[in-house]
This record gives sequence, C-alpha cells and structure tokens, in this order.
Amino acid sequence: MSVTTQWIEIDSPEGKFGAYLAIPHTQKGPGIVLIQEIFGVNEHIRSVVEQYAADGYLVIAPDLFWRSGPRIELSYDEAGWKKAVELMNATDVGKAQDDIKLTIEALKAQPGLDGGIASIGYCFGGMLSYNTAANGLVDVAVSYYGGGIQNQLDRADQIDVPFLMHFGEADSHIPLEAVEQIAERFDSNDNVEIVVYPEAEHGFNCSHRDSYNQRAAAEAHGNTLIFLGQEL
Repeated sequence: MSVTTQWIEIDSPEGKFGAYLAIPHTQKGPGIVLIQEIFGVNEHIRSVVEQYAADGYLVIAPDLFWRSGPRIELSYDEAGWKKAVELMNATDVGKAQDDIKLTIEALKAQPGLDGGIASIGYCFGGMLSYNTAANGLVDVAVSYYGGGIQNQLDRADQIDVPFLMHFGEADSHIPLEAVEQIAERFDSNDNVEIVVYPEAEHGFNCSHRDSYNQRAAAEAHGNTLIFLGQEL
C-alpha cells in the first residue's frame, strides 16, 4: 500500500516547527500523533510513521527539538547518544506538550481524518504520550518503553482513556521494579493494559538499534493494531 509523505509547518507562539505527515493510500482514516525518541524525527521514526500510514492511519510526528535546531536527526552510535541526551535535557517538557497539542490540532484539520486520534510514543516520547493522555488530548494512547512514567504516577488518576504500555523484560533503562510499580498503580484501572516482552531490551522496536528484537517488535506492533482497532 502506497502512502504519501511530506513535512508540514505548524505555527506556534514561538515560531514555526516541522512535522512529518503520512497519509494512507485511501486518503482517510483515524489519526495518530507519533512522538519521537530522543534521537529526533530520524529515519527510524519516519519509517514507523509510514508503517502506521500503510496500516490505514493519518500519522504525524512533530519535531520536538526544533528550538535547538530544525529537523535534528541522530544515529544510535556513541556520539548520537551523547547529543540525544543533551537535547533531551535541554527540552522543556511543558513546551513539548504544547507542541504536541498544536500537532493534534493540525491533524484534526486534515480533510482525511475519519475517526479518533491516538498518541503513540517511544522512550522519551512514551512518557510524553502518557502526559498527552493525562492532559485529555487524545482518545487512546500507547507508550513504548516510556522512561520516567514511574516518576509521574501522581497523574495516574487523570488517565481515563484506553492506554497500552509496552515494556521490555530486559530493559537496562527501565527496571522491572519500575514496571511493577506502574502496574500496581494502574491495577484497578480497566482502561490500562501493560505488556512485558521476554528478553526485550530498551528500544526493542527500533530496527536501527543493536537492541532491536524482531519478535517483540512484531508482537508489539500487532498488539497495538488490535488495540487501536478495538478502541479508536
């Protein structure tokens, strides 16, 4: 299935920022705001945007590092990691959430939007997807190995939309104790589902990383599509 892709510009009070938009072959479908890792809207993130567009969704990924420089793309080598951490630490999370809100508004303005909107975030973006759901901006939310969610459980009661979290059992950045803490906090919330993938490391969905786990990535993608199909 062919998809149409382009960079668009979104207006904000501080200036314009870019967002990578993919439209499915049908030209219509539900929406997804896809939230980057700390490596920018790089080749991997763009490929994931296109993957979900091929699945029939209108997908948009905002460039959340634009205040440090437009369309920064980093690789997963040592230099890329160092720069990515610097950019993450320099990012105002509140302003990033404002950018996501504006991106959702831009997605709502797309003529082909037909249905609700989900947020799907990876790593740093997984935490932002959690906050996007808590802010009531989307109809459903998905988080892949969302770093720091365990430190924001004071917002748990604000999650009142269907929310799917993916974690790797062997994640060296998010210990299982943190996942268990999150699971315990959401135990009574039937809207929240948590899946832990055996032997999967942090970044298991990213085929550009050494930590890529094909089986976990395939299962998580399938679980996400079923979840979106049921809830969106």
